[in-house]
Amino acid sequence: MLRALDIRDLLIIDHLELSFQSGLNVLTGETGAGKSILLDSLGFVLGWRGRADLVRQGAAQGEVVAEFDLPEGHAAHAILAEAGLPGGDTLILRRVNTAEGRKTAWVNDRRCSGDVLRALSDTLLELHGQHDDRGLLNPRGHRAMLDAFAGAEPELAKTRSTWAAMASARKDVSAIREALEAVRAEEGFLRHAVRELDDLNPEHGEDEALDSRRRHMQAAERIRGDIARAHGLLTEGAEQAMGEAQRWLEAVAGDAAEGLDAPLAALSRAMIELGEAQEGVETFLSALDYNPLDLEACEERLFAIRALARKHDRQPDELAGYAEFLREKLAALDAGDQSLAEKELALKEAEAAYAKAAEALRAKRCKSAAALDQAVMAELAPLKMERAVFETLVSEGDAGPDGTDAVAFTVATNPGAPAGPLNKIASGGELSRFLLALKVCLRGDDTAKTLIFDEIDRGVGGATADAVGRRLKSLADGSQVLVVTHSPQVAAQGAHHWRVQKSVEAGVTLSRVVPLAEGDRVDEIARMVSGDRITPEARAAAKSLLLAE
Repeated sequence: MLRALDIRDLLIIDHLELSFQSGLNVLTGETGAGKSILLDSLGFVLGWRGRADLVRQGAAQGEVVAEFDLPEGHAAHAILAEAGLPGGDTLILRRVNTAEGRKTAWVNDRRCSGDVLRALSDTLLELHGQHDDRGLLNPRGHRAMLDAFAGAEPELAKTRSTWAAMASARKDVSAIREALEAVRAEEGFLRHAVRELDDLNPEHGEDEALDSRRRHMQAAERIRGDIARAHGLLTEGAEQAMGEAQRWLEAVAGDAAEGLDAPLAALSRAMIELGEAQEGVETFLSALDYNPLDLEACEERLFAIRALARKHDRQPDELAGYAEFLREKLAALDAGDQSLAEKELALKEAEAAYAKAAEALRAKRCKSAAALDQAVMAELAPLKMERAVFETLVSEGDAGPDGTDAVAFTVATNPGAPAGPLNKIASGGELSRFLLALKVCLRGDDTAKTLIFDEIDRGVGGATADAVGRRLKSLADGSQVLVVTHSPQVAAQGAHHWRVQKSVEAGVTLSRVVPLAEGDRVDEIARMVSGDRITPEARAAAKSLLLAE
């Protein structure tokens, strides 16, 4: 509920403080007195996009402060929490507009954006008038209004959940199809590459082992001749010479007493070492024995592994793992058709579930549309529009989370006349009454918002204006309604009454808002009845209207 409004230096308002209460609050005054400025100011603090030249001439800046009561569970609490703004049972909005056009806003004394203000606005206020493109005249909101009237929250929740499941299933199918298409595009390469890798079957570390073996065989070819010649000298020349020398020395050893014992012992040791040398060289020569075809085979496999590694831009030791990776891609391709079939079946089931939920929602909407039409028609009769026809059209629309229906409120103002959108068919006065009848029917249990009606009674008078006033009063029961009106019948229904008046002070035009006591109300309503000259008859009519309240 709007509790207070403080306006400073906006247009023709220097400083204005207003306190509002629950029930029907009426604002009256002559044309041009500044009633629309109050709505402009309220719209400004709520972040609505409006006129740019708001700051009063000569002032450095204009400012509006609005205070709202926020009961527990009010939708504004969630917006405040999401924006990281302080909450509580009181909401204070403040917005400043400098003369240069710079705007700054605060929520509960914390800076905020215009988007946050507008989000809060949607939970705090509803403005209705003959140019109401934010509310009942906006066809984009008609479906949500019908759903609220129908109490279709369970059906909506089911439709939204099945839509989400269907969207997820479609995403799964699309992802699998894209993956399969990408793999199929390279299927030929994959199968050839895997066959090639399987035929060669390279092992981890094989490249290094083959290269080492190749170098060893190439080295053996170079050194084998030299080692063989050395072996010949060791086994033939050296052994024979040392043997003959040993025999000659042993033949004369007895004649030389002990003088040859040491040389003979050394020669004996040398013969032993020579034998070991011969054996070692023979062993090494045996190791150098290889089949020339082995070198050719070794080089052929080594070069094949390296060529395949270059072909796939891999290191030789990575080929085995790369082959496994390619095999997995092929396996995914082979299993993809089965997986796709399963996902497509799940998608069909999800589509069927959504269609069933959307159909149940449509049935609820169609049934409730007929009930809403009857309720609105019942409200139109007292508003002197008993010959008009109101119809809620439920037609096929684009599928979405809220179903497959398009909803539009249409009217025909006279029997036999074609039906059409509210704002295209109805005249100003008729439109006001249609909007009021609709709002009465759609109000339901939603009393959290303050309703503002801007001259919604324009173009009507007499008993019709009285019926308008009584319905506004009914709407205000248990909630808060603000009405800007020129109708004495409507003003008489108000629980709280303010007069907006314009005056010239020191050559400056200013607008004032004055709360009216009971006696002042009689004079104001009498002025609305008779004009500037208040006659006894006008006062009597005003008192009669107030008593009839």
